[in-house]
Amino acid sequence: MRSKSKKRLPARVKQPLVVPEGINKGWSMDFMSDSLGSGRRFRTLNIVDDFNREILHIEIATGLPSQRVIRVLEELQDWRGLPEGIRVDNGPEFIAQRLADWCESKGITLQFIQPGRPMQNGYVERFNKTYRDEILDRYLFLDLNEVRQFTTEWMEDYNNFRPHDSLKDCTPTEYAQLD
Repeated sequence: MRSKSKKRLPARVKQPLVVPEGINKGWSMDFMSDSLGSGRRFRTLNIVDDFNREILHIEIATGLPSQRVIRVLEELQDWRGLPEGIRVDNGPEFIAQRLADWCESKGITLQFIQPGRPMQNGYVERFNKTYRDEILDRYLFLDLNEVRQFTTEWMEDYNNFRPHDSLKDCTPTEYAQLD
């Protein structure tokens, strides 16, 4: 049998993690995974606005291919608009040609972090820790609807009622209004 060669990633240049100057200037996306009480695995796609650390969306499903990522971004476009750039890691869903073509058609720059350097996507990585500690590790979920329900309620609290030290003790929605 012919062996498959490993797909080589292009060299990634280190890009500094800076706070954008306003909302929709830069977003960050990342995946997380967990399992239900039955052992069935699921994934989450977390999207955060880097300016005010607002959670824009958490998509929860057993599979999240690049086409689903595009669909989520199109839904966000309807109520939020699109960012100038999105910072992502080198996961297969993010390096897919379909996503690259879609972003190019919308004028969005995909900013890839260097492999093995999650700190270059620090805003969403910090959010992931909070989400894991306060939702995913705290509860034993029976089905995906239960995960979605707890996550939606938690997102409402996180965005609207929880002040952040990095945002001058404002909530993400309050900080966006200061802009």
